[in-house]
Amino acid sequence: MKLTAVVVTFNRLQQLQLTLPALRAEAVDHIVVVDNASTDATPGWLADQADDRVHVVRLPTNTGGAGGFEAGMAYARDHLSPDWVVLMDDDARPQPGALDAFRNETPALEATFPNLGIVVASVFYPNGSLCEMNRPSRNPFWNLGLFAKTLFQGTRSGFHLTDADFAPDAPAIPIDVASFVGYFIHRRAWEKSGLPEGGLFIYGDDVLYSLRLRRAGFRMAFAPMIRFTHDCGTMGDGFVYRPIWKIFYHCRNGVSIARQAAGPLIFPAALVYYTVIWWRRGQHCEGTERRLYYKMMRMGLIDGLLRRRGRKDAVHDLAQGLAPAPAKQ
Repeated sequence: MKLTAVVVTFNRLQQLQLTLPALRAEAVDHIVVVDNASTDATPGWLADQADDRVHVVRLPTNTGGAGGFEAGMAYARDHLSPDWVVLMDDDARPQPGALDAFRNETPALEATFPNLGIVVASVFYPNGSLCEMNRPSRNPFWNLGLFAKTLFQGTRSGFHLTDADFAPDAPAIPIDVASFVGYFIHRRAWEKSGLPEGGLFIYGDDVLYSLRLRRAGFRMAFAPMIRFTHDCGTMGDGFVYRPIWKIFYHCRNGVSIARQAAGPLIFPAALVYYTVIWWRRGQHCEGTERRLYYKMMRMGLIDGLLRRRGRKDAVHDLAQGLAPAPAKQ
């Protein structure tokens, strides 16, 4: 089994200096580090790290996590020919022995899950608590029972995995959606379904890729005995992303998620449901930030419905106060 790790980084050298040694200590054949046009000391440090196992891909512009993962997987596919690729952010890393556990468990997983295309690790904060943003889930629109449970209990308890599912001795279970941290993809999956969509910039690329692979017939297994750490701090109160410009991408790409998860008939109702959730989260902001949140949300919904992609500089300028305030009607 040839295993390649893909790490995407942007201006977080301190985190990368923890992640790369952690990967070097693991049973991985190659490590591809995608530098998303970092402007700190990352390029110089990475220049000293390249060797037979570590490959550095420097992008000319910041394409976000989505573009970075697409570029990293393309490099691995074209130059390294791995059987499996495992994805992670620069602030995420395998716990000691995690990749050995993956190698040991894969034969049994392939026997249990025919046409296995994705294996997903359990992810924790450095303090040992579950990392909520990396909690895998099922698609409620593909299961009537889950759909009803979600309507009555909400998204977090309705279709996401429970805390008990994360016990190290818990069995592997089928899932539909997971994040790009400890996300193992078999070559058969990308050969048939292609690479993640880089034009999404950030957020939702992992969800949409998961749904695409599942629709193509590949099974996805959550393996709690494979454990990763994610030292992240993106979300504040009420699952509001910081900096606030990230709300635009969350909502824009969320439109595509609702469309793919629900299908064309249920999509309008699904979008209304998600829009209400996003609106409620904005109530955790105050004053100018709340107004900016809803501005980002509206812009994201419009661009999502129009199927626009890529980085939107106007959003970043607005969040930094560089764009003039709109005239009152």
